[in-house]
Amino acid sequence: MSREIAIFVNPTAGRGRGLKAASIAADLLRDRGLTPHQVSAPGVAEGIARLRSVVRAGVDAVVAVGGDGTVAAALQAVAGTPTPLGVIPIGSGNDFARALDLPLGDVAAAARVVADRHIRPVDLGRVGERWFGTILCTGFDSRVNERANRMTWAGGRTRYNAALLGELGALKAIDYELELDGKPFEVEATLIAVGNGRSYGGGMRMCPGADLADGLFDITVVAACGRAELLRVFPGVYGGRHVNHPLVTVHRAATVSLTARGLSGWADGERLGALPLTADCVPAAVRALVPAPAG
Repeated sequence: MSREIAIFVNPTAGRGRGLKAASIAADLLRDRGLTPHQVSAPGVAEGIARLRSVVRAGVDAVVAVGGDGTVAAALQAVAGTPTPLGVIPIGSGNDFARALDLPLGDVAAAARVVADRHIRPVDLGRVGERWFGTILCTGFDSRVNERANRMTWAGGRTRYNAALLGELGALKAIDYELELDGKPFEVEATLIAVGNGRSYGGGMRMCPGADLADGLFDITVVAACGRAELLRVFPGVYGGRHVNHPLVTVHRAATVSLTARGLSGWADGERLGALPLTADCVPAAVRALVPAPAG
């Protein structure tokens, strides 16, 4: 008997690139004896609602075709359910796919991972009713996200770099109240990042030691610093080397509460809301379809 697969895609994303990739993936899955059905909607909320209905009705798996935003929407429907999640990563970031060691930009290879059905339970973060897979950012990096999302004249890495330069000009220390598993701290910082996964922003390894299966967040705290010092620290993020800098400390906790004035939290490229926020790491919250172990 063929297995029912829900292919979740944003039809307006990437000027139709998502729809094209979804069609290619569907053909490949049919060749493997599966029965794919497309689930889509022009708006995020409507798409999540439709996907939740499909999951409740019963499908063998959900496959998100797109980047971290599409995956984030799919997580809202499959987290906490037995329905596995596959990913065809074709976005600009793909950080959740990176954490799962999925093939990037290769629709055929990613579709084979789905068809092979090797399941790995992985942790997710949760803020209220909202699930996230990568990093909850607050501070300098969340302000860069806010600025980038207000820009309409550029896209992709160009937009992010322009926003980063803009925020450097407005850089100032942030007074945080931080609570890790019930233990309170006060800290003056440039940013605090709460990592379920290792990276955000298309491979920026802000939390390089984060493990999707340990039931804990990695919390990276970058102490208050000036622009020149931040520019010396920040390039190391791409290789995860910044954690060796004296300005950077890393903590681990299952529950993190953050309070600061005038800040919002962002995760998986989506705004979660204004601080204060509390995030919980939920062990084995989603059953991810991943490449089979070598050997």
